[in-house]
Amino acid sequence: MAEVVVYSSDWCPYCIRAKQLLNGKGVAFREVRVDGKPDVRAEMTRKAGRTSVPQIWIGATHVGGCDDLFALERAGKLDVLLGQ
Repeated sequence: MAEVVVYSSDWCPYCIRAKQLLNGKGVAFREVRVDGKPDVRAEMTRKAGRTSVPQIWIGATHVGGCDDLFALERAGKLDVLLGQ
């Protein structure tokens, strides 16, 4: 299974939804919180080209945010990307 990394914020409802989807599928992920950490947020922005959270990577693939993750799930492509 590919490593999953989620950059998130504690107060973000989209982060919560994305993590709920991953948890519901039994996917282990590494969460990187950006709250109060401008250097970590800057790293995320540099890597993703986006400033919003969540930002999600599955392996080397930048998935994007919560809506992007759910779109992959609806299209039946998330499990393939996860290697499940």
